[in-house]
Order: sequence, then C-alpha cells, then structure tokens
Amino acid sequence: MKKYGISGSTLKLIAMIAMLVDHFAAVVIGRLLMETQGSSVEMFSIYQIMRQIGRIAFPIYCFLLVEGFEHTRNARRYLQRLGVFALCSEIPFDLAISGQILDFRMQNVFFTLFLGVLAMELFNYLENLPWNPRMNTLLQFAVIAGIMGVAELCSTDYGAVGIFCIMVQFLFRKHRIMQIGAGVLSFFWWELPAVLAFLPIAFYNQTRGWKLRYIFYVYYPAHLLLLYIVCIWMGTAGISTI
Repeated sequence: MKKYGISGSTLKLIAMIAMLVDHFAAVVIGRLLMETQGSSVEMFSIYQIMRQIGRIAFPIYCFLLVEGFEHTRNARRYLQRLGVFALCSEIPFDLAISGQILDFRMQNVFFTLFLGVLAMELFNYLENLPWNPRMNTLLQFAVIAGIMGVAELCSTDYGAVGIFCIMVQFLFRKHRIMQIGAGVLSFFWWELPAVLAFLPIAFYNQTRGWKLRYIFYVYYPAHLLLLYIVCIWMGTAGISTI
C-alpha cells in the first residue's frame, strides 16, 4: 500500500535545494557584497533572504542523519563513509568559503555529521554496559559534552550547537511528535528560520523513496567546487567570506 507523505529522498532533495540557495548567497553574492563593500541594498536584501531560506537545510540533515543511523546495518561503515567525504570535501569547502586550498578556520559540515554519528554510537554503547544505570547516563552525557567540545575546538560547521541539535533529534527519535517539538526548541533559540524545516519533517512517511544514497555525498563537494568556479569566472575567487 502506498504511504502518503514525504519520503526520505524528498526530504533530502528539499535540503539539497535549500543548501544550494544558501551557499550561492554565501559564496557568490557574499563575495560581490564584500567587493562592493555592501553598497548595494538590493543585493544585500537578496543575500539575506537566500541565507534565511538555506537555514532549513541543516535541521533536515540532522533528522536524516538520525534516521540513517537507526537503519544502518553497520555504524562503523557509516562513520567511515562520512569521514572519507569529510576529507574529500574540505578542499572544495575551503576554496568556496575562503579562496584557499586549505583553511583551518572552519571545517565542512561532514565533520559535524561524522561527530554526530560518533556521539550516537558511543551513546548506544554506554547504554548497554552492565553498570549502574546512573553511571551510564552520566557517561553518556559526558561523551556528548566532550564531542560538542571537539566540534567547537575543531571549528566544524555549526560547531557544538550542531552536535547538540543532532543529539536532541536522536534522544527523542522514538516519539515523532516529541522529536519535532524538541527539534523546534533546539533551533528556535539561535536560528529561528530553521524551525520551518520541521514542517516537511512532520510529513515524513518513513519510506526511503528514490535511491539517492550517494547523491548527497557527491553533491556536497561538487556544488561547492562549481560555485568556486563561478567566482573564478566573476574574478572574485580570491575574496574570503570568513
């Protein structure tokens, strides 16, 4: 029987489009604004609107990351895949953001997703230890805090708050309404437009949809590299947006 609602692949496409809008504004329009010292009010308004649209991408990716972790047969392979693409994406990310081949001021979002999966895996591991339940819980939240610290120290995209938002989705994963409510609260206090992402998430029908397993992995570095090529064509590639 066909399930009505939004499949995982449709959610992924929504996030990919929102991310492209966001990154086009950040990488291309952002450079133009810096070149003109923000003198174009119209361009700045377009920039702001596009960045706000892009805010819905990360909450969807957090949700899909948790779904992927819950349904993966091998969490270590999941981690390996994220780690490999984090490394592969770093040069395109740095070129797009700062115009440098390597820039350690900020690391791409795959590192954040990698640390998020690591936090979920360690959380589950500690939950199953035959120790005092209170001790297990303390260790679990100590691990989350530690990984948040690593994300912040390494300047991954979204940093500690990104790990926090992933773990909120994970902790409430078995209760969809509570998961959505907690997700809204986790973004509301620091990135208000992002809460709109939970509208399509609310219609998720728990089906996979089209087989787009590796599309996002390839799409992320590819679209960043393409945006950088656009900047080369415009003559603004040497301008850093951070």
